[in-house]
Amino acid sequence: MELNERLKRTIRDVKDFPKEGIVFKDISPIMQDATLCQEIITELTQKYRTLSLNGIAGIESRGFLFGFPLAVALGIPFILIRKQGKLPYKKISHAYDLEYGSAVIEMHEDAIRPGDRILIHDDLLATGGSAAAAAELIQKCGGVVAGFDFLVELAFLEGRHHLSSYSVSIKHLISY
Repeated sequence: MELNERLKRTIRDVKDFPKEGIVFKDISPIMQDATLCQEIITELTQKYRTLSLNGIAGIESRGFLFGFPLAVALGIPFILIRKQGKLPYKKISHAYDLEYGSAVIEMHEDAIRPGDRILIHDDLLATGGSAAAAAELIQKCGGVVAGFDFLVELAFLEGRHHLSSYSVSIKHLISY
């Protein structure tokens, strides 16, 4: 069975989470299958091995799950993009709207050097708000958004349209 088919069979729908009317794509069951996790990392590593990346930026918290092992596999730094108030050192912030609220994310100001080519990774692309906010943080530090990578894209929400001004490279493993 193909990786994308296995992922679709493993990800579960949770209705009315985090609020009524939303069907949440829960990737937690993936974490119960070490073989599937390794296949994801192998697929992502092959996909990005030939790019000249200087780092992978993962968006808290599910963006850490595969972003960090991908960075390790590629031998490049992993950059933490966290919710406001979670990072201990000097940081930069960006406020943005979510599909069901608003948030502020932060990154250490010394995590990226000017000109660094950074891949932004998260578990899911919905409206694109958090990924666009991460791109803003990278650009504030002088970095270049080399692309976006997601396990899942909810294509019907058209989030990629919000990201295309940062990079034309917007990839996913599966789409709904």
